[in-house]
Amino acid sequence: MSQWEVRMSSSRQAPYFFNAETKESSWTPPSELSKDQAEALLRACEEKEKAGKVRASHLLVKHSGSRRPASWKESNITRSKEEAIEILRGYQAQISTSPDQTKKFSELASVHSDCSSHDKGGDLGWFGPGQMQKPFEQAAYGLQVGQISDIISTDSGVHLVMRLG
Repeated sequence: MSQWEVRMSSSRQAPYFFNAETKESSWTPPSELSKDQAEALLRACEEKEKAGKVRASHLLVKHSGSRRPASWKESNITRSKEEAIEILRGYQAQISTSPDQTKKFSELASVHSDCSSHDKGGDLGWFGPGQMQKPFEQAAYGLQVGQISDIISTDSGVHLVMRLG
């Protein structure tokens, strides 16, 4: 019987094949595994990795009271929290009237989010309990896939959150 299993690389955040008997590892499926066996191992690893987690995207607008009032766009953010909320309300209106809200959310996050995730359309990937600030986590877990939160406030600033998975 094959001793191959799939593990997640913590440095690359990608799956790899590992032989528990020989301690050999490989990024590509080992030749002794059939395509179906390799795919089944990858699926099992993916399901295990996602268990209890959610995937979300967000659009962050920082303000002068944010824990780090700087971003990739502005080295010193001076707007008030109220101004940040008004900016987000404008984005919220654009998203709600768009025929493709997911695409619009991603476009706006790419250009306007004060988070480094802007380069991924705001996508934060999969995360589990305790990995995000509590109000953000509660919003993300409280949404259905495809739903967008109302404006939430954290120490980072104010956000719109869209659950992706």
